[in-house]
Formats: sequence, structure tokens, C-alpha cells
Amino acid sequence: MSTAELDMSRPKAWLIAARPQTLPAAAAPVIVGTGLAIAEGVVAPLPALFAFVGAALIQIGTNFANDYYDAIRGADTDDRDGFTRVTQSGLIPPEQVKFATIVTFGLAILSGTYLVYVGGVPILVIGLVSVLCGWAYTGGPYPLGYHGLGDLFVFVFFGVVAVMGTFYVQAAAVAPVGPFPTTIPAGTVTFEAFVASLPIAAISTAIIVVNNIRDRETDEAAGKRTLAVRLGYRWSRIEYVALLVVAALTPLWFWLGAGFGAEVLLPLVTLPYGAQIARTVCTRSDGAALNPALERTGKLLALYAVLFATGLVIA
Repeated sequence: MSTAELDMSRPKAWLIAARPQTLPAAAAPVIVGTGLAIAEGVVAPLPALFAFVGAALIQIGTNFANDYYDAIRGADTDDRDGFTRVTQSGLIPPEQVKFATIVTFGLAILSGTYLVYVGGVPILVIGLVSVLCGWAYTGGPYPLGYHGLGDLFVFVFFGVVAVMGTFYVQAAAVAPVGPFPTTIPAGTVTFEAFVASLPIAAISTAIIVVNNIRDRETDEAAGKRTLAVRLGYRWSRIEYVALLVVAALTPLWFWLGAGFGAEVLLPLVTLPYGAQIARTVCTRSDGAALNPALERTGKLLALYAVLFATGLVIA
């Protein structure tokens, strides 16, 4: 442990463990899902707020679990180039990080009770599966991130499920149905919501791709078979670029295929910024370059989400 780490305060250590730089992955789906809800005339602010709280808690709980399980499984070592991990570095005892994981996921379930009241059985199932997979990302007998399934988990749960779920709870709240519906109310699950989820799913996954490219060598040495370890540098970089292409093409579908106005193309102004990040990801593998690239991909996600939601509303 470095001298700077030894001098770090406990609150700052917990902040590092929570990884606030990853919170755009929790906010972006809610922003886009709410933008589409406004455009479709089914916006409901309180369900949207609780959707964000639940998503943020699942994100933080997943970060705590990742910090804890990567340390005890030996994937985090002094050789990795990533950000400080509080369990591996000894800043916070492992049992405290594990307890924080349990508490955070518990709070996520508690905050979701209102959403279950509004959305019924579908939200109950989705919420519980989301929490379970957040824990299983690096925990449990078959950790998803250790078997090349981390990218798929992020794409599905922090993209498709999160955006469609945000739209669903708002549409269900204003639908002419009572509390706790046992089936999916008409008009609450739409193809437009699915398509709107794809760019958020893609850029959220791109964040993981950068992380795994950076850690590829140390992950492989520790037996952590991420998709980057399985694919290698070349195909992982192709994956990153392909994900950004998905994000660039989606607004075109809303404009040309769904009848939205040209304002929906607003997120395309992020293309030069995304190209700059992609250039770094495609040419570098060291932490000095990829740590900033990871943070910039998170900023790209947040900026894209705001512009996309704005475009949907205006268009």
C-alpha cells in the first residue's frame, strides 16, 4: 500500500469503493426511459425517481461486490493498472465491504417496493433478478465476469432492462389498472422502448470493455476469463467500436423508421468525442491511457443520454 493510500480517510475510501464515476451507467437509462415516456405522454415523476434510486443502489452494490470478490479471488493485485481497490489495498477490511454489499442490495430491494406496487409482478421479477445478477457478476459459484459474461450482463441489465423498466413503471403508473398488476398492462412494453435502450446498453458495455482491455493481462494471470481475455486485444477493440456504432445508428432509426423529427439526431454530436476515445482504446493497453478513457466513456454515456432524451422529447 502506498503512503497516499495509508493516509486516506475512511469516508474517501468508501467513496472510492462506491466508484461514483460509474453512476452514469445508473442515471443514463432513467434519463432516456423518462425522455421516451415524456414523448409518449406517459411520464410519471415519482416512479422515475425510484427507478433511478434503485438503479444507483444496484450499481453501487455491484461495485462493492466486485471490489470484495476480486480481492478474495486474487484477481486484484498490486500489478493491475486500474483505480484503487479498497479491499485488495487494505483500506477497508473485507468483512466490512461484504457487509456493505449486502446492505446496499437490501436497500435496492427496499426502494423497489414502491415500483413493485406500481408495476406489479413483472417489476418484482426483474428487480430480484437484477440484484441477483449484480451479486453474481463477481460473486457466487459461477461469477459472470469470470466466465466472459460480464459484457452481456451489463448490456442486458444496465441497458435494455433499465431503460425499458423505467419506461414501463411510468406507463404502468398512468395506465387504467390498479396497483400491483399481475400481467403487463397494454402499452407499457413497446418496441420503441427496446430500440431506445440499445445505445445506452451499448455505451454502458463499452465502459466494461475499456476496463477489461486494461486489465487483460492481470485478469488472465489470475484465471479471470473476461471477454477481453477470451477475444484478445484486437477483437475487444472491434467490440468497443461496434458498440459505439450501435449508439450512432439508433437515432437514425427513430428519425427514418419511427417518424420522429430530425431533433432526435441530437446525440450524434457526440461522434467526434467518441471517436477520440476509440482511438485511444484501439492503440493503448496501459492504465495511464485507459483509466482516463474509461472515465471519458462514462461521460460519453451521460452526454449521449441527455441529448438523446432531449431529442426524443423535442422530436
